[in-house]
Amino acid sequence: MLAKHTKFLVSSVIAVLLLSACAMPNFRIPRVHRITIQQGNLVTQDMIDKLKPGMSRKQVAFVLGEPVVKNPFDQSRWDYVYTVFIQPNFNSEKRLSVFFVDDHLSYFTGDYKPTEAKETEDVVADTSETSASDDS
Repeated sequence: MLAKHTKFLVSSVIAVLLLSACAMPNFRIPRVHRITIQQGNLVTQDMIDKLKPGMSRKQVAFVLGEPVVKNPFDQSRWDYVYTVFIQPNFNSEKRLSVFFVDDHLSYFTGDYKPTEAKETEDVVADTSETSASDDS
């Protein structure tokens, strides 16, 4: 008789669990923490705007920090690289190459432009439009 009551009790518990599962709220399984990986030198627009031709190597290093890559065979170039990787599918990479002539900043290239250069391009475009309308 005990076995009959045990079977009834077990089947009742299973039925209650199955029916209550239909009414349970949607629980999420916690995900694994994704680490943001940042490497290199963070270069901001403010830093770029402080760079001026003729600056010494020490002044450039003060503004931008020490470069990630110094080529031992070509001392006239410093490379700054900054990468951000957020798993699983976000990658960002910014590059800046600084060139020196006689230990003074000559120019730089890469993913950054000085703010003044952008403003100068806008002024030149406005001037050319004005001169074109004056010719008509």
